[in-house]
Amino acid sequence: MGTPNPEVLRAVIRSYSYVVLWMSISISVILFNKWLLAFAGFPFPIALTMWHMAFCSAVGFFCIRVLGVTKTHNLSVEEYCRRVLPIGMLYAASLWLSNSSYLYLSVSFIQMTKSLMPGLVYACGVALGTETFAAGSALNMLLIAAGVVVCAVGEANLVVKGLVQQLAALLFEAARLTLVQILMNSKGLAMNPLQSLYYVSPACLLCLLVPFALVEYSSLLQSPPVIYPTVLLANALTAFALNLAVFLLIGKTSALTMNIAGVIKDWMLIFFSFHLFHAPVTVLNLVGYAFCVAGVAVYNFQKLQVIKRKAMQAQKDGSGEGKHDGAEERGSLPAGAAPSGPGLTIKVSAQD
Repeated sequence: MGTPNPEVLRAVIRSYSYVVLWMSISISVILFNKWLLAFAGFPFPIALTMWHMAFCSAVGFFCIRVLGVTKTHNLSVEEYCRRVLPIGMLYAASLWLSNSSYLYLSVSFIQMTKSLMPGLVYACGVALGTETFAAGSALNMLLIAAGVVVCAVGEANLVVKGLVQQLAALLFEAARLTLVQILMNSKGLAMNPLQSLYYVSPACLLCLLVPFALVEYSSLLQSPPVIYPTVLLANALTAFALNLAVFLLIGKTSALTMNIAGVIKDWMLIFFSFHLFHAPVTVLNLVGYAFCVAGVAVYNFQKLQVIKRKAMQAQKDGSGEGKHDGAEERGSLPAGAAPSGPGLTIKVSAQD
């Protein structure tokens, strides 16, 4: 057996390092948020999300306007309101409800419900014209949904309010991903994580002001939480670090790699949730989730085959000579559905 090529070996080690970094930070953010909201005496998910968005907005402004790390898209006020604000509104609803569900549901069960994301993105895509309806794909989505139902039936501490909040959060997130494809990516305005911080975080913060005033403001004044500011700062820094890890993982590997890593991460979260927060996990939970993972794997395989067929067709038509699209080169999946393994969505997020 020959000696491994040093360049190839370094590339493999670097790729695995990005995967481990992303998985570690992502798990830390989720467990940190669960502890902060449900155990540390800070049961204010809207306020926590607003803090994240304010911090991300400040960091995004500093990195882009002061340090010049990346360029801006120079959007006019009209373009911002038409393209970014609707996305910020859906994002605010998704983060608010998702963080709220941590007050009622276990981390493991929340990760299981996120298996619905590919199906919801697909349904939103069909409804808004970015996806074509196919009976095979629709049937696969129904099977994934059946797996989530099995998980819910097997959940020992199911709280209906938390379940409704989590499902609504997933629906808003699916709509956001589809809207990003329609309003941003199709117009050549694809954003890296720092640009998303700069543009989307302020819109999200603005949209959160209304529910905060109606739902949490009075409670926060009457019963102010006793928590060290350094804890909140560490929480925001961890969320920001997650965005950088996502940027490195997708930029240096592929969304397909993130899919595979996401499956491993979700099983690890189930393990940590069980041991750290003593959240019960039943056999029925695991059977249902295994069913969901299999369905999502089939869905991702189908999407990858579509990309390969398109790439081969482009080559035959002569449009692929000399170069290919970077996403196809790395084997990533389409926007929206692409980075959705069971429980995984790429976003400037405080909890993924």
